[in-house]
Amino acid sequence: MSNRNYNIYFHTHTVSGIVISVVLFVIFFAGSFSFFRDEIINWERSESTPITKEIQLDYNAALQKLDKEYVLHGRNITISKPTNERRVAIYMEGTKDTLAPAKQKEGSFFYLDTKNFKTFTYEESYSLGEFLYRLHFLAQVPYPVGYYLSGFVALFFLFAIITGVLLHWKKIVSNFYVFRPKEKLKTLWTDAHTALGMIGLPFQFVYAVTGAFFMIKLLIVAPAVMALYKGDQDKLYKELEYTDPDYKFENKKLANSFNIDQLVAKAKSNWSDFEITRVFIQNYGDTNMHVLVEGEMPNHKKFTGIGKVVYRIADGKEIAKKNPVTDNNYLDVVKNVLYKIHFGDYGGYALKIVSFILGIITCFVIISGVMIWLVARQKNNMPEKKRRFNAAVVRIYLAICLSMYPITALAFIVTKIFYPLTQNNLYTVYFVGWLILTVFFILKKNDAFTNKVCLISGSILGFLIPITNGIVSGNWFWTSFMENKIQVFFIDVFWIALASISLYVAYHLKPKKEVVAEK
Repeated sequence: MSNRNYNIYFHTHTVSGIVISVVLFVIFFAGSFSFFRDEIINWERSESTPITKEIQLDYNAALQKLDKEYVLHGRNITISKPTNERRVAIYMEGTKDTLAPAKQKEGSFFYLDTKNFKTFTYEESYSLGEFLYRLHFLAQVPYPVGYYLSGFVALFFLFAIITGVLLHWKKIVSNFYVFRPKEKLKTLWTDAHTALGMIGLPFQFVYAVTGAFFMIKLLIVAPAVMALYKGDQDKLYKELEYTDPDYKFENKKLANSFNIDQLVAKAKSNWSDFEITRVFIQNYGDTNMHVLVEGEMPNHKKFTGIGKVVYRIADGKEIAKKNPVTDNNYLDVVKNVLYKIHFGDYGGYALKIVSFILGIITCFVIISGVMIWLVARQKNNMPEKKRRFNAAVVRIYLAICLSMYPITALAFIVTKIFYPLTQNNLYTVYFVGWLILTVFFILKKNDAFTNKVCLISGSILGFLIPITNGIVSGNWFWTSFMENKIQVFFIDVFWIALASISLYVAYHLKPKKEVVAEK
């Protein structure tokens, strides 16, 4: 490689990495916990559900209850299960009956408990699992700024990955086996950055590509909409099969009775192991009422196997069917695969744990890259003012990033003690606590202190999480295991393991001399 190309790759890699380092750390740290979003939600609520994507609901009883409260006639109703929890998501459009009261013409979204049919607004159903999941794509930042910011950070991360591989291409194999912890500080950080970066390379590449796609796809699609569809966005969505068929509202009351549970069971019986994930009811109670039952095959049966059946209620006929085994086309694969590999939900707990570890490794790669940048800029020939500025920048970076560990552990404890914690209160606990810790570590002006205190405090709080759960809810991890509450058991044991590892690391860290002595 010529010196010119090397310098281009080196500076592109360094600049893109430094610019996005803090935000990228937040994305990967929160994203690592997001692999266990469903488990965190169930742990917080002291609930446990079968590990399946299938909706388990008495549809007839649920709809009868909702009909008394909302009057369902003429509405389109979507019942789906976005996460593996007891609650299902209900979206009701306003009635199409023009003579209905204004209240019935309003749409609404809420969650429904499948056991007792109690309803919850989005804010009432907000949880720590949802918070961490949304934090990993910066949804708490006003829309669409947070979405676009996370998308462009993922895109810059992709540049950093590619240029990093090009930089180390000739020595990828040899450098992978080199780790010299007793050498000078820059060598230590460089070896760790290179070796761990290569271990997590496929993982990082996949999440850089899929993350950028999900968050900035609107900017990618917009030119195509304008050029190929003349600004008709609905036509594009229809061709991509994102829209459901639209059946005309006749404004005539349906004479015969109907049984949604029977239709769902009938659709399920079409294919062995077929799991129902969505039910869409159109023109409820009207003579032109239709029910679309959608589902998919389990991952171990077929990686992409989406099927659906459409029933016309007036005569009970099946008017459309999509076989999940034989009828999935290239479009279905493209739409589904990106989501599956990003969420890592197709390999059970083994894949989630491996993904979490690789996510934390990526966080360390980010930190080590920042430390390499700092050490390289603390040479004696550099002005003292610049050296202090560089040290201050890294101090701020480390304070923000490392304090995420103890504040996340604290958030678990607070949400369990004060359950149900409102969305605003959860924001206050997490963000205010994070800010206080960050300011404290910045003012302390000691990177080694920041690192050690964050690890030790996070570990102590981590050990307190299963203890808090046992005291508050009575779900000690051994009783959860005996009662087959696997999700509750997993989170408790997960924190015990994570706290043990971080505590071990904290007490085996050898203090290093500060790069810049503070006056």
